[in-house]
Amino acid sequence: MVSLRCKLMVRQELEKLNIPYTTIQLGEVELLKRLTPDQHDLLQTNLKKSGLELLDDKRSILINKIKSVIVEMVHYTDEIPKINYSDYISEKLGYDYIYLSNIFSEITGITIQQYIIIHKIERVKELLLYDELNLSQIAHLLNYSSSAHLSNQFKKITGLTPSYFKALKRRRETNLENI
Repeated sequence: MVSLRCKLMVRQELEKLNIPYTTIQLGEVELLKRLTPDQHDLLQTNLKKSGLELLDDKRSILINKIKSVIVEMVHYTDEIPKINYSDYISEKLGYDYIYLSNIFSEITGITIQQYIIIHKIERVKELLLYDELNLSQIAHLLNYSSSAHLSNQFKKITGLTPSYFKALKRRRETNLENI
């Protein structure tokens, strides 16, 4: 689970199946008692219908926690922490970063750093579409060394420059107004 919508969907399924729980965090649910095999299968089936997956093995759960920490850090905080991402993730999860990095790469096929960059670029797109901050302000907010570095990374990931991306937004708005 990496979004508030996911948490809501899980809560609805648990309540529908009368499964008692204490908390639902991003990527984790704390149940009051173990699920019966029938409850487990039913919950898994219902969550799959919603595009969610019930994770049982410890490695998959850890990967999901890493992803949740990154999504929360990039998308749901006012300012990305100034400390190294590796230190931040290790501190949040209580594991050595090298261990986390090796498992993440092995399971997902990309590095934690690549995953962070992908999410930072998604956040940049969001902020560009809101049109409240200029590129320098966005670069500062997301801890880029410069707007040029941000622009280069944006183009590498999206194939577009940030200014062209914004121009596409304006063009779409103009096209919609003319309909």
